[in-house]
Amino acid sequence: MNFEIHIERVLQEKLPNKKIPSFLVWLLKKIIHQDWMNRFLSSYTNEDGVQFSKDVMGYLNSKMECFGLEKLPKDEQFIFVSNHPLGGLDGVSLAGAIGSHFSGVKFLINDLLLYLKPLRSIGIGIKVGGKAKQAKSLSDQVDEVLSSDQQMIMFPAGMCSRYQRGIGIQDLDWKKTFVSKAVQYKRRVVPIYYNGRNSTFFYALAFIRKSLGIKVNIEMLFLVDELYKSQNKTFKAYFGEPIDWQYFDNKEKSPKALANEIKRLIYSKKENLCQDKSKSIILQ
Repeated sequence: MNFEIHIERVLQEKLPNKKIPSFLVWLLKKIIHQDWMNRFLSSYTNEDGVQFSKDVMGYLNSKMECFGLEKLPKDEQFIFVSNHPLGGLDGVSLAGAIGSHFSGVKFLINDLLLYLKPLRSIGIGIKVGGKAKQAKSLSDQVDEVLSSDQQMIMFPAGMCSRYQRGIGIQDLDWKKTFVSKAVQYKRRVVPIYYNGRNSTFFYALAFIRKSLGIKVNIEMLFLVDELYKSQNKTFKAYFGEPIDWQYFDNKEKSPKALANEIKRLIYSKKENLCQDKSKSIILQ
């Protein structure tokens, strides 16, 4: 089966009524490293998303160590929430590691990444700036997973970390969805600190774009370039103790306030989210 990416087809599907200049198509091919990506995708024949996650790490000659994941009971369904430093590889690698420990996993993903067809078996696509009808469809898909025996991974920031003056590189405010879903489906929440970062160029571009008042998320185009730059690196993910769903059933605090409490917990503890780092699950 052919999983190759062709930017012309993507543009035609996303912008059917627009004529894109050829020089811009050429530039986009360079930015997303189309030939480099397709050398891998052209040789890929397994549709299983978890195995594909492992293959991605192998192709990059990179690895991820997960501390604390091995202690989680395999017969329980969780909602995993993590900071989002990379914007792509963090989701793919976490899905691969969690999917290897449990029998099934889904994670929320930018719908552009679903052009990597093997990810469709484990990813739920989010259309940035989606309309109400699309938001309803997304909610229905999330509910379907949470009603099943599959694990759910969420990145509550909704986008990857950005540089913030006076704070440094960190997620923006977290959204409340995981709080309400944990209560609704009575699932414990596992906080994760993922140790990684994008290039200085990425953060500078995002900062300048925002400073100029440009609303279009230009830096998102460079996330594949950030993936390319992730070759030969080691990432680490620290899994904290599961938080009972009753903690989020709090009438004195808003769901948004509770979501950002977990965000602060993750950033304050970081590697210390996991008390015992003597063992790890390695994805490579």
